[in-house]
Amino acid sequence: EVQLVESGGGLVQPGGSLRLSCAASGFTFRRYQMMWVRQAPGKGPEWVSSISSIVNIVRYADSVKGRFTISRDNAKNTLYLQMNSLKPEDTGVYYCAAGLWPTPTMKGQGTQVTVSS
Repeated sequence: EVQLVESGGGLVQPGGSLRLSCAASGFTFRRYQMMWVRQAPGKGPEWVSSISSIVNIVRYADSVKGRFTISRDNAKNTLYLQMNSLKPEDTGVYYCAAGLWPTPTMKGQGTQVTVSS
């Protein structure tokens, strides 16, 4: 069974940090480009960041560039997103997904991130 399970979300004050993790199983993780996508309340999904399958080329949305870092550990089948200097507008449900935006092959259930004082 293919699974992507996110963890690490929570409530954090503006300026704080969180590290999201996504555990993958049921498919050959190292062969897939992986990404993080978020959805704020009342808005559509927004691509946040991607990391390629072989040479780990990373890309970021302008809104998170310089604050977020995506990484992967193929030995552990795990994707990460280090989020620093968090802002209230970063609030939303964060999903990890495999494949290409905007039509990923698979997507997790998401983890809630709330940035508020």
